[in-house]
Amino acid sequence: MKVVVLGAGLMGKQAARDLVSNEAVKKVYLADRNKDQALLFKEKLGNSKLEVLELDASNDEELVAAISKGDIVINALFYTFNEKVAATALSCGVHSVDLGGHIGGATDAVLEMHEEAQKKGVTLIPDLGVAPGMINILTGYGASKLDQVSGIRLFVGGIPVHPEPPLEYNHVFSLEGVFDHYTDKSHVIRDGKLLEVESLSEVEHVQFEGFGELEAFHTSGGTSTLTETFSDVNSLEYKTLRYKGHAEKFKLLVELGLTDRTKTVTIDNREVNLRAVLKAVLEPITELGDKQDAVVLRVTVSGVKAGEEVTYEYNMVTVKDQETGVTAMARATAYTISVVAQMIGNGIINKRGAYPPEMIVPGEEYIAEMAKRGVEIKETIHRSAFQK
Repeated sequence: MKVVVLGAGLMGKQAARDLVSNEAVKKVYLADRNKDQALLFKEKLGNSKLEVLELDASNDEELVAAISKGDIVINALFYTFNEKVAATALSCGVHSVDLGGHIGGATDAVLEMHEEAQKKGVTLIPDLGVAPGMINILTGYGASKLDQVSGIRLFVGGIPVHPEPPLEYNHVFSLEGVFDHYTDKSHVIRDGKLLEVESLSEVEHVQFEGFGELEAFHTSGGTSTLTETFSDVNSLEYKTLRYKGHAEKFKLLVELGLTDRTKTVTIDNREVNLRAVLKAVLEPITELGDKQDAVVLRVTVSGVKAGEEVTYEYNMVTVKDQETGVTAMARATAYTISVVAQMIGNGIINKRGAYPPEMIVPGEEYIAEMAKRGVEIKETIHRSAFQK
């Protein structure tokens, strides 16, 4: 198989690194606007399978030329390109996967291409990061083992191994994204009804081995398509994990309007955007740099199996690879999208059309492939017998 990776950022490079190590992958094209950055990575990787392409993704002709070189395209560009890349891949007859992006209906736009993708024999899968992404695959896997699903609880956090004040947090993706997740409403299902709740609310404490007690709170975007796929469950909630006290500190910043996209103040006759100021202040403070990060995750899917109340629980803790310097978030995210792309290429995923991850990615094979890459996902089964 030949794979085109769009974007030579952290996730794109790590996906390319994983792809070239598979004998079934004959060629990997890494396409980016910054060709020098990609060439530097190629030199460091030292693998002849990798070819670098210069690409301005906003240029339609360049995008078609790049995508048409592959059998599958991994879109690791900013989510505003997701719809365009999927549509271009479809027109080229190339399978496409992306990292998701909950704002602006990007995922819905990709899923609306379902019928056309079926006709063209193409598979499109959006939302292949961690949340959404890994949590969707694990939720779908747990649900497939039950006769009836009643409740789904999801906890995910990208956190520093050694937290530092004031926020005890280091950003592992865009701070703009963090602000959006903390500001926009979170979607939950309660008593079978889809509701909106405030982000940074309903803090609870959750134990994780090696990290002690963390706090969990609502944030937007994590559930993505899960509230539609599992619309008939009694409850479904997603919460972000951080060190204790983080939510309260950030809630104050939100309430002061500092994360508002449009709020401005005038200082010395100059109009200043508050969100831009907050970003400029926090970026150096929360930069990960050479520090060690971790991704902690828990997915529980509860319901009935053969007349018994059963809960399938999936736990993952992964940390930065000190040998390669690859962050925990890059490992969890890039391996997820690379593994799924390879499943399409080798025929493990052979359904055609546009599907969310929970409906198409086989959980057992996914867990096994992630384990080969040092990302261990552990399944625990809890049972409590009852009579219908």
